[in-house]
Amino acid sequence: MTKAFEIITGDSSNALVFLVDHAMNHVPSAYGNLGLPQSAFSRHIAYDIGVEALVRGLSERLDATAVMSTYSRLLIDPNRGEDDPTLIMKLSDGAIIPANHPLPPDERKNRLNSWHRPYHQAIADTLDAVEMASGKTAMVISVHSFTPFWKEFARPWHAGLLWDSDPRVTEPFMELLSADPDLVVGDNEPYEGAMKNDCMYRHCTLKGRAHTLLEIRQDLIGDDKGIQDWIDRLVPILADLNARPDLHVTNFYKSRVDT
Repeated sequence: MTKAFEIITGDSSNALVFLVDHAMNHVPSAYGNLGLPQSAFSRHIAYDIGVEALVRGLSERLDATAVMSTYSRLLIDPNRGEDDPTLIMKLSDGAIIPANHPLPPDERKNRLNSWHRPYHQAIADTLDAVEMASGKTAMVISVHSFTPFWKEFARPWHAGLLWDSDPRVTEPFMELLSADPDLVVGDNEPYEGAMKNDCMYRHCTLKGRAHTLLEIRQDLIGDDKGIQDWIDRLVPILADLNARPDLHVTNFYKSRVDT
């Protein structure tokens, strides 16, 4: 069986770790296409377009570690807590997922044990290993992408930074990205960054690790040139951030979802 995760090994002394929850659109062969047409797996409902190649390029240029999921979010969403009602979607942006409804309790448990939990265990183990090797708290960057439109709304942001209560990475990252006058950068746009038991909450907020979630609009990283342009843009920014000692210490901030 295919592993639930892929780890890109970087120089642990850098203490920089990328997480890619929706890197791929694969579904284990036993599930077929989950009852969907093959075309559904080229859509954002199946994965975050562009982020796998983007993070592979960033990891190579920065010699950084990355943990990527290897399965489609339509099977089970690794960026949701186990108690989240959207963990296994029955309907996603107008697409009904036949294999997800009705879902027997044993099948839900099987997907958790086979895919969701191994991915999160890989993240926990990787972060612990990087921190043990470097002697520093890791800085964590989660990378996602979003659609140019939602319903009839044209999203104006080129990128967004999602965060909960810890501003240590987000504030300087926002400043550095926004220095480019051609970029519109969203602060907790196009989504809200405070979500209980999501990946950042579980591995960063509760652990005191400095972090942010970077969202890039999919039309900007939908081809090789766009991906390369964003790698070139992000490398100096991330290198700057990662060189800041205050982003490599443990510091706890109370999550807004816990207040």
